[in-house]
Amino acid sequence: MGIITGREYMDRIDRQQANVWVEGERVKGKISEHPAFSGVMRSQAKLYDMQHCKDKQHILTFRTSSGELAGASFLRPTTREDLEHRRLAFQEWAKISAGMMGRSPDYMNTAVMALSSAADFFGQQQPEYAEHLHSLYERAMKHDWSFTHTFINPQVNRSLCYFEDDKEIIAAKVVRETTDGIIVHGARLLATQGGITDELLVLPAGGNYIGDEYVYAFSIPSNTPGLKFVCRQSFAGDSAFNDPLSSRFEEVDAIVVFDNVLVPWERVFLYKNAWIAKDLYAESHLSAMLLHQVLARRVVKTEYFLGVVHLLIEAIQIGEYQHVKEKASEIAAALEALKALLYASEKEAKLDARGTMVPDLAPLSAAAFLYPRIYPRFTEIVQLLGASGLVCLPTESDFSSAIRSDLDRYLQAATLPAEERVQLFRLAWDMTMSAFGTRQTLYERFFFGDPVKFAVSFYNGYDKTKSVEMVQQFLDHTANRQKDDSLDEERK
Repeated sequence: MGIITGREYMDRIDRQQANVWVEGERVKGKISEHPAFSGVMRSQAKLYDMQHCKDKQHILTFRTSSGELAGASFLRPTTREDLEHRRLAFQEWAKISAGMMGRSPDYMNTAVMALSSAADFFGQQQPEYAEHLHSLYERAMKHDWSFTHTFINPQVNRSLCYFEDDKEIIAAKVVRETTDGIIVHGARLLATQGGITDELLVLPAGGNYIGDEYVYAFSIPSNTPGLKFVCRQSFAGDSAFNDPLSSRFEEVDAIVVFDNVLVPWERVFLYKNAWIAKDLYAESHLSAMLLHQVLARRVVKTEYFLGVVHLLIEAIQIGEYQHVKEKASEIAAALEALKALLYASEKEAKLDARGTMVPDLAPLSAAAFLYPRIYPRFTEIVQLLGASGLVCLPTESDFSSAIRSDLDRYLQAATLPAEERVQLFRLAWDMTMSAFGTRQTLYERFFFGDPVKFAVSFYNGYDKTKSVEMVQQFLDHTANRQKDDSLDEERK
């Protein structure tokens, strides 16, 4: 089958009739027509349609061993050229959403590809687990599946010594085994796009939950009986003019509730093996592969921020102020740094023992360390430069009303008529001040979990050998020089 169209994606999700709840009501009928999901599903459909465009197909797809076209995010890289191919595909899709869709299909497709590339590692426990992963990857690629995922337990108690009471199950765990599979009960976070994807990928959760019943990994259809997605309030706007981003790219986040869900054995690829759970990220290079996709998207997102800032500066002619260009330069410098780290990860990529070309983790981790710290600054710069212009923003309907002449006169910019100026400022507002925009800031802050824990992991894993040796040689040279100077003095 290979690549699908946007219409096929939407029809497939509509037919699933997954158990999705929003604001106290279960979604009924076609989920693609529900106000909370229609915008993002249409945007996602456009990504699938792009794979059929002749001028984009060579970037967004590749030929499988069977000769079918498949999405580039499923491509297992074996050369640096493959990594470049993947990066260009990631960025082609990211341009459509201004980098605002953190869970576009290429993100989780990358995860499935990475896990499958290390299927033999999972097969150490049970040979069939490797087969299950290979099967998942092949079917996902063949049918162009989309995935959401969950790997976080509910935040009931984050103290270091918390252990859940078995009498009241909260964090999802295996409550029993049957000949058909494992029965999972409880809840998990944080399924972005929950309920509007083909599959739910479940990976081991971190934390202090002890017990084999919490150690598992599997993938199941989103409409599996007993599976429920409880969504937060949607931030989707109703107008591309009023809400240029949220009306199209709002990815609703969801709590995943497992109500005694049967996970068939053929869908399980990790169970009751803490050692494999601990090492799966390193063995599959899952972190490196995901960080590569994320950084490619973040580069595009940063380009959009720079573009918006420049247009704001030009619109109201504030470029003559030095502090304005200094602020814009912060974003430009960050963009160049992110691009350099992305290219460095590909240049320093190496083949692993399984023949997968893995981007260098160090520059990718450095970028992941930096972005949660610089992204809030991007939003602050937009707010500082837009100032009161981001507050007094009429709507699309105002421009179609009797007060149009007032708006045209009083809301014009130095280089733009009023309507175009308001459209630009509404984009800046939706990026940084709306519910959608502030969620984006929180999302980027915690994209890879607690940024402090990530920093500790980055430091612990970073190869400091060369730097330490350089300093040690310098100190040794200094000590020898002092000793030589002392001898010279004695001779005198």
